[in-house]
Amino acid sequence: MQSSRAIQVIGCHAEGEIGDVIVGGVLPPPGDTVFAQMKAFERDFDHIRRFLICEPRGSVARHVNLIVPPRRPDCVAGAIIMEPTEYPPMSGSNTICVTTVLLETGLVPMTEPVTRLRLDMPAGPVDVTARCERGKVLSVTLANVPSFALHLDAPLEVEGVGTIPVDVAYGGMIYALVDATRLGVEIAPHEARDLAVLGEKVRAAARAQIEAVHPENPEIGGVSIVQFNTPFTGPDEAARNTCIVSPGRSDRSPTGTGLSARLAVLHARGLLAVGDRFSHTSIIGSRFDGRILAETTCGGRPAIVPEITGRAWITGSHTYLLDPTDPYPEGYVVSDTWGTSTSLRQT
Repeated sequence: MQSSRAIQVIGCHAEGEIGDVIVGGVLPPPGDTVFAQMKAFERDFDHIRRFLICEPRGSVARHVNLIVPPRRPDCVAGAIIMEPTEYPPMSGSNTICVTTVLLETGLVPMTEPVTRLRLDMPAGPVDVTARCERGKVLSVTLANVPSFALHLDAPLEVEGVGTIPVDVAYGGMIYALVDATRLGVEIAPHEARDLAVLGEKVRAAARAQIEAVHPENPEIGGVSIVQFNTPFTGPDEAARNTCIVSPGRSDRSPTGTGLSARLAVLHARGLLAVGDRFSHTSIIGSRFDGRILAETTCGGRPAIVPEITGRAWITGSHTYLLDPTDPYPEGYVVSDTWGTSTSLRQT
């Protein structure tokens, strides 16, 4: 057996969404902040993302996280998140996976019944509380980065659909939120392909028609994900949602940053206040619970601090090898399985 590369990965999923974690074989990129490290990795080492996420080793349903040393002294670790078409600054499901792997593998000491730690994520520091028992992480609760509404009921012209109202909000990624009932679609597994196609149409239209830029970091801009949801029925209730991850598939989890964005919109509309709870269930029925921890500001804009709770499970471990004669060192994508296109970048 010959190999010019060996990367050790712990498999993990958070409420159904794959968020595998690299634990060996990849050195951290340079950078004074984890955001700068993320940009350096994207610029100089994107072949590793493609190697792990593209076929024949990966799939469009996979995310991969690289553990890096923190750049903040109050954090125990940092993480660079890699998705099929982008490097998002924050992800709730991936943070839950990273926390579970750090604690269950002993990379960070576990304290039972509760372990508290801070992670240095590209979007900013995130405080995490993990409930633990007998070496197992039972649940992870994270206080997410400040989240806020950018536009409410913005008119959006969508090809083949017409003009629809969308809310645009930041929850660690920038979302366009759409009431699925207004479009006559059901958030259910048998509708997944139609939702993916429609979601990509909405995303492309939103990126072209709606200005959406983080007020403190102009490198975070443009709608990344479209979230279809059922209507809000009140605090302490749960709504159905699905987030269409580029290049076109439903997130299997309820999406932590998506729930954060929804909480921000509901707060901006005066429907939720500090301390109120609201949950999302995903297209496969899994659940994240949310709560508004506090009001804050971000770049002078009113914002909230959302709290997200979910669970993750380790699925195995694997060492990925690259034979020097392998004709696909960066993998490949084919449109029958790669969402709705063969794009490896947000467009």
